[in-house]
Amino acid sequence: MEEVDCVVVGAGVVGLAVARALAQAGREVIILEQAEGIGTETSSRNSEVIHAGIYYPANSLMARFCVEGRRKLYAYCAEKGVPHINCGKLIVATNAQEDAMLAGIKQRAETNGVEGMRVLTAAEAIEMEPNLSCTSALLSPATGIIDSHNYMVALQGDAENAGAVLVIFSPMVGARVVDRQIEIDVGGTDPMTLRCRLLVNSAGLHAPFVARGIHGMPQDRVPTEYFAKGNYFTLSGRSPFSRLIYPVPVPGGLGVHLTVDLGGQARFGPDVEWIDAIDYTVDPSRSDSFYDAVRKYWPGLKDGALQPGYAGIRPKTVPRGAPGQDFVVQGPQTHGVPGLINLFGIESPGLTASLAIADHVLEISRTG
Repeated sequence: MEEVDCVVVGAGVVGLAVARALAQAGREVIILEQAEGIGTETSSRNSEVIHAGIYYPANSLMARFCVEGRRKLYAYCAEKGVPHINCGKLIVATNAQEDAMLAGIKQRAETNGVEGMRVLTAAEAIEMEPNLSCTSALLSPATGIIDSHNYMVALQGDAENAGAVLVIFSPMVGARVVDRQIEIDVGGTDPMTLRCRLLVNSAGLHAPFVARGIHGMPQDRVPTEYFAKGNYFTLSGRSPFSRLIYPVPVPGGLGVHLTVDLGGQARFGPDVEWIDAIDYTVDPSRSDSFYDAVRKYWPGLKDGALQPGYAGIRPKTVPRGAPGQDFVVQGPQTHGVPGLINLFGIESPGLTASLAIADHVLEISRTG
């Protein structure tokens, strides 16, 4: 049996950030990834938005880690040369009822520490984005976009330069608590057993499954997993907007919004489709509802202009219709298992928050 100081399960953006933080703090780290490489699921199937921290409940982990993580992320991208653009975002109202909601959104954002929020008249917003149709708008200058793959490659490079080792095609198939350490059974082509002092479960969609497989982990502390699929449609040609365009939020989501990638292509989504099993196919007929939603703020969208793009899945810990969830970070003080940290429900804004989550995990690992 091999012994190692720390094992991180999952090489998505958060797992890589955690491994980097641990390795740079002098810990010996192995990253176990069941897929063929880094970031193959949630981390590469999102809007690639650097979120400002606008919508999350005050003092929630999502709010705290998003604002802190966003500041760290812009600095990290600048230092490492990770492609990104601080392009800003407009939240657009299209009727009097929505106009009245913008002040509340601005107040929540400012409570969370978001800088620079400003309500615009329709004329001011349309001067910024001539193709826009709105009755007023809220400008978020802190929002941006990022090349998520390049970001993950940079995190991996930092972790490996500090001594961390990534092992692909290596799923964790079970574990047990033994003498205040954790023994992990690793599957794949070269099965092995590892004993570690610290196990960080950053398995994303699979985190509850991983936690249930740890003998000694209180099962009542493991949340049920729910899958909220988000479908994206892409627009042929260059984007008609230079900023991100979001409608006023609707119950259950942020509405069908327009984001732009670093190549200048627009994509719309995600919608919300609750599913029972992981499935990334995009049903072309779902675009029907996109046209009406988008034309409220961009009447110029032509019939047939949207093509199926890709889908991502949010790892939810609450079912459809339940109040919004927060990130769940469980250390030994929560579940009683020495040397185990579980990360559940790390959905959006997980990418933006990744460096702040990693710092929090590092702090828990020191205090136990």
